[in-house]
Amino acid sequence: MKKILMAAGAALLLVACHDKEQEYDATGTFEATEITVSAEQSGTLLTWNVDEGDNLSAGQEIGLVDTTQLWLKILGLEANKEVFQSQKPDMEKQIAATRQQLAKAQTEQRRYKELVADGAAPSKMLDDATAQVQVLQRQLDAQVSSLSTTTESLSRQMNAIDVQIQQLRDQLGKCHVVAPIGGTVFEKYVERGEFVALGKPLLKVADTENIFIRAYVTSGQLQSIRVGQKATVFADFGGGQKKEYQGTVSWISNRSEFTPKTILTDDERADLVYAVKVAIRNDGFAKIGMYGEVKF
Repeated sequence: MKKILMAAGAALLLVACHDKEQEYDATGTFEATEITVSAEQSGTLLTWNVDEGDNLSAGQEIGLVDTTQLWLKILGLEANKEVFQSQKPDMEKQIAATRQQLAKAQTEQRRYKELVADGAAPSKMLDDATAQVQVLQRQLDAQVSSLSTTTESLSRQMNAIDVQIQQLRDQLGKCHVVAPIGGTVFEKYVERGEFVALGKPLLKVADTENIFIRAYVTSGQLQSIRVGQKATVFADFGGGQKKEYQGTVSWISNRSEFTPKTILTDDERADLVYAVKVAIRNDGFAKIGMYGEVKF
């Protein structure tokens, strides 16, 4: 009887161990999308409203780099543009006299044409009047061409200034430091009043609401996993404390790698595994770097 009880106990133990082994298909650690925000302009950091642990919204302004020099350059360019605008010739006023002379010459030409037709004037007078009209017409055309060239040249210079102003306004906008994504500030590298150079890291922010667990599966498991597949994720708090999340397979690696020493799969004998990301909506309990389990 004693032997029978011992055998039954051993069988139950094996079943329990087997069930325990099937509680998850892979394990890994939680990760998040992390972005390092760098300075896009050089200057003194006039405002810096951020601390580690702060929750930021996407597009939220958190700092301002000194904009004085950029504003002064814009004002200088706008003044130059006004100078070029004032140099544009008033074409109608400058050709008005020549137009008047041409109109008078054309009137004389028509009058002499009628007189010559009636035999009241010699044809030479009509020839002289026609020549005068042609000379004045050429003068008018030359004036219009010269004034148009001057106006066009000044307009091109003004357009070039507009481009420079737009470039400076773009740089001006980049003086405003904004959060590229919504998330939590993990680290900040500067303080208010510091001089920051172009490209200097300012802070690191991570999207802690939409996180994922990076787990590893064997090639045998891989054939039954696909992107978009639903999965159950367990955050392991230690001491048998776990929290369940519903997740979705968002990425499967196309390249195998050697089993990481800190990662276990349901087949520890496999040397090569594939990384898989399972995305979840975090409620604030799952932390980056925490161990977790995945059941596909």
